[in-house]
Amino acid sequence: MTGDLLLSAVVLVGSSVQWLTGMGFALVAVPALILLLGPTEGVVLANCAAGAICCVGLAGGWRHIRTTAMVPLCAAAACTVPTGTWLTRRLPESWLMLVMGSLVTVAVLLVLRGARATSLHGTKGAVVAGAVGGFMNSAAGVGGPPVTLYALNAGWPVREFVPNAMFYGVIVNAFSVASNGVPGLTATQWFLVCAAMGAGGVIGRRLASHIPEKRARLLVLLLALTGGTTAVGKGLWGL
Repeated sequence: MTGDLLLSAVVLVGSSVQWLTGMGFALVAVPALILLLGPTEGVVLANCAAGAICCVGLAGGWRHIRTTAMVPLCAAAACTVPTGTWLTRRLPESWLMLVMGSLVTVAVLLVLRGARATSLHGTKGAVVAGAVGGFMNSAAGVGGPPVTLYALNAGWPVREFVPNAMFYGVIVNAFSVASNGVPGLTATQWFLVCAAMGAGGVIGRRLASHIPEKRARLLVLLLALTGGTTAVGKGLWGL
């Protein structure tokens, strides 16, 4: 029972920050989910939950989607998702924890630094970001940072970044769920997860008017960094 309550708490926090900042469910939730459920189940639950949240969040933002960037981003992601799935099915659990924690940690540090690269411009940049994001999403449940870096290098304003990130989240998580499958949760766990997602959406929207966006995003990244390094530590401990 304690594990189920912790699971719903993780989903609640992840959902809240996703609605608060337009990003962050996977970054915040994945490290905790893989500690609670194991690498495979934690990732596939993150894929399902993040995809559902993005579907709801995208409802009012269709007019801001940049199809010239989203088509190569999503097409590249579709090509690399199976590679991430293949990797996770062949690595021992300790190595999976280490790899996933490292991917989250490195991705967060790059976003915190606001990394810029000439390779992340135009169609070529979209293909690179989408390919890396698709692999990371299916392998570690975290596909957003490469798209964030692409948007940063492209100079997208926040009002355009959020719906495009949501659209990418819908597509890449759909491919990841198709490749990885769905988590084997009990009926009670599914109920708690769905309830936590709904409650998190309400909380996140209410907090959005009280917490400055930059401060909220920094909090999300710091939480993700803590979770990522914890997963790395557990992976190293198990080797």
